[in-house]
Amino acid sequence: MNTPIFTKKLGLALLTGLVLAATLPGCSDDDAEKVAAKPVKEVFNPFDHSQDVLVTNAEKHKFEDAFAAQCLKRELKNSVNPDIDKERFGKTCACVANYMIKDLTDEEVEKYLGEHENPRSLQIKYNAAVYHCTQPKNLEKGFKSFTPNEPAKKEGFFSKLF
Repeated sequence: MNTPIFTKKLGLALLTGLVLAATLPGCSDDDAEKVAAKPVKEVFNPFDHSQDVLVTNAEKHKFEDAFAAQCLKRELKNSVNPDIDKERFGKTCACVANYMIKDLTDEEVEKYLGEHENPRSLQIKYNAAVYHCTQPKNLEKGFKSFTPNEPAKKEGFFSKLF
């Protein structure tokens, strides 16, 4: 008989404790409004380019001219015949500079024109532009079929004999 009384007392004590814990007010802070009003610091996201300042056309053309001139100077430095190579390298350097200005950021233009530095992002864009501009032009047309224009004549067994 002692067991049910002990269980009743334990259950009653547990129930009373739960009721008291649920009904007693917790400690509150009167400065809750001040805590909620603090601005949340934004986490830096290097891949978010929505806040980037757009580069104007004038800055793009300045960059294009300066980059093409630097490219041509660098290529002609080791050239055996600079007079002939100037035209060929000039076309390639102009293509590279034109390809690079398609997705320039304001920071890259400022670093290149203002501080005379080449950021890593410009080097990556330069490599992609060189690859694009130095590929043979026939690869852009697509796959060519090697089938002849005229359908092949079917030769039978008797046509080979006679």
